[in-house]
Amino acid sequence: MDNVATARDIMSEFSGFPKEAITFFRDLSFNNEKEWFHAHKKEYEEYVLEPAKLFVVAMGDRLHEISPDVQAIPAVNKSLFRLNRDVRFSKDKSPYKTNMGILFWEGPKKRMENPGFYISLETDGVMIAGGSHVFPKELLPKYREAAADKKAGKELADLAVSLDKTGVPILGAHYKRVPQGYDADHPNAELLKHNGVYCMVKNKHPKELHSAKFVDYCYEYCVKMDPMNRWVLKYLY
Repeated sequence: MDNVATARDIMSEFSGFPKEAITFFRDLSFNNEKEWFHAHKKEYEEYVLEPAKLFVVAMGDRLHEISPDVQAIPAVNKSLFRLNRDVRFSKDKSPYKTNMGILFWEGPKKRMENPGFYISLETDGVMIAGGSHVFPKELLPKYREAAADKKAGKELADLAVSLDKTGVPILGAHYKRVPQGYDADHPNAELLKHNGVYCMVKNKHPKELHSAKFVDYCYEYCVKMDPMNRWVLKYLY
């Protein structure tokens, strides 16, 4: 399996994910074992992995219109998540994920520690997310300071209202109480309970999934979610 492909290695253009990609993941969900996967590895590479690499290149080009520094690297462990699950600390010992996760990130930290966009092709639909799912521990105090700040906090509160109106509300609430040292009656009390700030939508497979228009479909959601990334990068990094 090629883990070192670059955009220049990929000469074809993205034309959508084939229907066989969904079929592969549905079959895998019922046959989640190494023997079955190795017998169908070529299907994964042809119908899932290769189209996903093309999608990363095409989507990265579009995202650069709103996020010039976003990272879009068409390789496993870069923009493409590994199919293998880490089962060391999980009760579920199924060896494989039944989705293709794709990440576009922006920021100075390791790829999973930055805000960005996440797109997941799943058996029953497509999930699109933007922002920071969980802040690195060292950024949580900085987030709280920003959320409580008169200027940055107001921007975040206004952003929460505007995003809610576009159908992609801010998520990330984690704690039951406002953290110690902050007023429980603070205007941003609910936002202070977050350990991440992100937006997420999950829809059934759109007809665009199987054509080049899937890039446009995802891009429209990313445009809505990008202000969340801008706020995080402006005040936390």
